[in-house]
Amino acid sequence: MFKPYLTLILLTLFTGCAEVQPWQRGNLAKPQMALDPYPLQSSLRAHNYGSREALTGAASGAQGGGCGCY
Repeated sequence: MFKPYLTLILLTLFTGCAEVQPWQRGNLAKPQMALDPYPLQSSLRAHNYGSREALTGAASGAQGGGCGCY
């Protein structure tokens, strides 16, 4: 059975695909478009937080034993 809402969803998904011209790529590479605009600051904060909380896991291999305060 043909469902019109399925066609509408597929057409909506396909309209989201667009070719980006070379002169438009500079707009997409702006720092405001990044998922994490301050990667170094985020890395340092994660390191400090991990050192204080004495966490181990995916963040880094050797963490220090902290007091548990932030």
